[in-house]
Order: sequence, then structure tokens, then C-alpha cells
Amino acid sequence: MDLRKIQRTSGGTFFVCLPKDWAERNGLDRGTVVSITETADGSLVVNPKYNVERMPQVAMITPSPLLDRVIIEKYLLGYDIIQVQAKDRISPLDRERVKQASTRLVGLEIVEENHSNIVMQCLLEPSTFPPQKILRREYSIVSGVHRDAVTALLEGDVELAKNVVARDNEVNRLYFLLVRVLRTVIQNPRLSEKLGILPIDCLDYRLAASLVESIGDHSASIGETVIKLAGAKIADNLSELVLQLHKIAYESHENAINAVFYHNISVAESVRSEREKIESIFHQIETAVLDLPAEVGRHILAVASSIHQIYGNSVDIADLVMPKLP
Repeated sequence: MDLRKIQRTSGGTFFVCLPKDWAERNGLDRGTVVSITETADGSLVVNPKYNVERMPQVAMITPSPLLDRVIIEKYLLGYDIIQVQAKDRISPLDRERVKQASTRLVGLEIVEENHSNIVMQCLLEPSTFPPQKILRREYSIVSGVHRDAVTALLEGDVELAKNVVARDNEVNRLYFLLVRVLRTVIQNPRLSEKLGILPIDCLDYRLAASLVESIGDHSASIGETVIKLAGAKIADNLSELVLQLHKIAYESHENAINAVFYHNISVAESVRSEREKIESIFHQIETAVLDLPAEVGRHILAVASSIHQIYGNSVDIADLVMPKLP
């Protein structure tokens, strides 16, 4: 940090000197025009290259067993072009990894391909994707996945369970998109202003999106359990307990995400107040499964644990709008 005193001319104009090293690094001289933008928090941003077209960021990577993960990493870091370059040729397995990775990432398209080279380009414009809108869409899918996962269990609907597992991929796509946009916002104050989000708010959005994505993962786990049960239905008394647990967890994450969007502390507090009910019903399920065959009981307990974790994620989301209580 470089601290400088504000000075004032006899005519009443305020001015401050720019750091010499910074000015020279950016090619500034007497008469050079810079842009000065006021941010929402009152800060001023001096941009020496406001009229210079931004050059695309290019990431060069080589094939490896972790190729798909590296592509996702570069996407999240905000690279515009991701190029996979091999010395000889790209194997069929690595080509499949590239294609699978690109389908998991919103806006990333393969624009060039030959025997040793694959070029992907991100075609989306960050300013058209407000973080709140992405988070709302992500949550909308997750809430439906959670609801359908429990419905599939109670009705023994294997096809619905398979659909639940498949829809979790869309949740991941939106989560990756949100992370990319938030990273871009942090690095670009002008975009922050355009989207109406302060850089300091990006952390809360990132945490909320991660917790919502975790709810989706737990819901997908319930779907996978239903598939393993092969359509077997559970006893009415146990079914009722699972439904009660589900209703509290579902309402909790609905309230939690709304509390985040509308900064409602009282609604956030209501989510925490459901903990005693959740623990009581979960304990009843633990007791009830003891009367079931070991394999079936294990699966039902896994479902209850997933719903219990979903409630925990809901509390964590609610905590983003209020301090943790002792």
C-alpha cells in the first residue's frame, strides 16, 4: 500500500500524485489520458488502459491422466482459450477426456482440432451472467433434485432416481460457471459495478454456491441408493419418518437461500431452530432400521444421513447472513 496526501490548488481543485514506478510501467507521460471510476464503496479506480482491447488469456496444457481436471482448473481461473498440445498425437482417450470436460463447462466449445492439437474457447460474456441469477438457477435445480430423490425413495421409482443422478451434472455446470464469473468480477472492478456486486460479496456467493452444490451431491447420493434398492419400498412407519426429516430439511434450505438473497436474519435464525427436531427424527430412524435386514437398513440409514447433511448445509447457508451463535 502506498499512502499519499491529498493536495489542493489555490483554485480549489483536489489532486494526488500517482506513483512514479506505476506510471512508468504503464507507459504514462504528461498529457496521457486515464479513466477514473468511482466504485460502489466510494473507492476510485485509475485505469491507464481503459481504451485498450483486452487480449484473450491463453492456457497451454499437455495431455496427462488428469487432463479433464486441468481443463476445469483453467476454466475456473478465467482463461479464454485452453489449448491441448501433444508432441505427436492426442490419444482417443485424451480426446474423450477433453470432450467430456468441455461438456461440463458452460460456454466452453471446441473450435479447432487436429491430430496433435485441440483448441477450446470460452464464448460466454461474463457481464451477461449476474452471480445472483446463476445462484438462483443452481438452487432451483437442486431443490427439485432433492424433492425428486426422496419421492423416488418413497415410491420405489428407479427411473426417477436415475433422472435425479443425471440432473446433478447440470448443478455442477452452474457451480463452475459461477466460480468463473466471481473470479472475473474480483479482477475487474468495472464488471463488478456493471453486475451490481461488490468484490467483498463474492466470497459469500462462492460459499453459498458451494453449499447448494453439496445439497445436490447428497440428493444424488439418495438417488444412487434408490437404484441400489432396485425399487424396493420401505415400511409405512419408516417412510413417514423419512418424509418428516425431508420436509424439515427441504424447508430449511428454502428459507436459508431466501435469507441470503433478502438479507433476512430472522428467517436465517429459524433454520437453526429446527436442529432439535432433525436430531430427534434422525434418532428415531436409527432405531427403526434395526428391525430391517442389514443390507436394507444400511441403505435407509445412508439416505437419512444424506438428508441430515442437507440440513447441515442449510444451517451453513443461513450462517452467511448472521453471526454464529455460541
